[in-house]
Amino acid sequence: MKRQLYLAAGWVSVGLGTVGIFLPILPTVPFMILAAFCFARSSPALEAKLMNHPKYGHHLVAWREKGVVSRRAKWSATTAFLASALIGALTLSPPWSLLPAAVGLVCGTWIWRRPEA
Repeated sequence: MKRQLYLAAGWVSVGLGTVGIFLPILPTVPFMILAAFCFARSSPALEAKLMNHPKYGHHLVAWREKGVVSRRAKWSATTAFLASALIGALTLSPPWSLLPAAVGLVCGTWIWRRPEA
């Protein structure tokens, strides 16, 4: 039962990470990191496939081995957070319009405090 829960959580994380490619508020790599974690506990073959992915594999390996985030990834995340905050400010009414900026500030601070590759 535990294995199936990890497997399901891994697939949900991959799905959310894929959606994150197109939506600025949803990050891609953290969901892929979570998917790798879940697949490591449920399906070694899926974990290996994710760790060897040509686009995300090196980010996952760097995070797993050293806990690092590349400078390019940091700037990409910051740009996505700023875009989300701007979209939220233009489309949401107060106080909800502050939520994307608050999330971006908290998450951006955490990301920029991670070591770089």
